[in-house]
Amino acid sequence: MNDTSVPTTTETASATEAAEVAERLIAEFRALPPGNDRKREIITELDDNAQALPFLVSVVADPGEYDLARVESATVLRLWPPADPALRHEAGRALLTALRDPAEDLVRQYAAMSLAPYTDDPVVATVLDTTARADEDPLVRDSARFSIKEAHRLQETGAGGP
Repeated sequence: MNDTSVPTTTETASATEAAEVAERLIAEFRALPPGNDRKREIITELDDNAQALPFLVSVVADPGEYDLARVESATVLRLWPPADPALRHEAGRALLTALRDPAEDLVRQYAAMSLAPYTDDPVVATVLDTTARADEDPLVRDSARFSIKEAHRLQETGAGGP
């Protein structure tokens, strides 16, 4: 009988490889000048790499970061929300930070659209509801409404949480 809670050699090697890839791409990202579109591409390459999630949280929350890298980070956080409760909470709050960025309408739209997996946090749920009803930007409002519908779908299917 196999103990499924103990990682296999293949799983350990795969996790090590994912960590190495994330480390390499994050170092490349940080070395690039602001506004370089390669930053967006790097985020896309980190798409399903769980080792990169803390980095993606920091990118989406940073108002000084390249806007398209923040948009891609928000998208990844919507598609691959962290399983770790503390990081999941941090990701939701980072998306709220992006949602409040008055200078970046596109980032705000994607942040609103990406909040569905994080509505178990009452602050996220409240801000998302308020945004859907009262945000000045109609595209941000629509993105928040989409996220609310998606949150309900995730709750109904049981796919919304760890």
